Amino acid sequence: MAQPGGSRPVTVSDVQRLVQRKDEIEAQIKACYELLEGQKGVGMNEPLVDAEGFPRDDIDLYQVRTARHNIICLQNDHKALMKQVEEALHQLHAREKEKHAKDEAEALAEAMSQNQSLPQAFAKVNAVTPGSPASLSGLQVDDEIVEFGSVNVNNFQNLQNIATVVQHSEGRPLSVTVIRSGKKVHVGLTPKRWAGKGLLGCNIIPLQR
Repeated sequence: MAQPGGSRPVTVSDVQRLVQRKDEIEAQIKACYELLEGQKGVGMNEPLVDAEGFPRDDIDLYQVRTARHNIICLQNDHKALMKQVEEALHQLHAREKEKHAKDEAEALAEAMSQNQSLPQAFAKVNAVTPGSPASLSGLQVDDEIVEFGSVNVNNFQNLQNIATVVQHSEGRPLSVTVIRSGKKVHVGLTPKRWAGKGLLGCNIIPLQR
């Protein structure tokens, strides 16, 4: 595993290897304790001499001493390994957090550049009657109009401009461009007589800029 300041960043595989090694050490410690248990349950602290100070002859002293020594060494290894696992997980988490923040920043930058590249709207749809030509064309409430036939932000003066285009385009499709949910949408709108009032069936208000 790469150490802090090393050339290679920590990976999930590194952490998995460390955890596998931890499990192996824990299995070895368990085996050593079982060996001590088999030696009259001497454990780690039971005396290895009898009441008169002589080495006990009811247990394998060499095995007991070796097992105790191994347990101490393995516990130290386990402690060091747990620290490595903790550091590796911390590095992974920090890197994931950094990546998430970077992704968010990139998404924000993209959204901002998209907004900057959107054309300027001059009017807004604030009502659409169901079944009307406007409704059938797909025009929606809150659509911001950037082009309505020949009318755009550069030549728009008032709503009469739109009314004139509508009157001259009765029965003919008009190209209408709107901004909807931050995106540019093209709508084919054909002004025509219908059951309701006017030729569109929607209400348009000028945008105050």
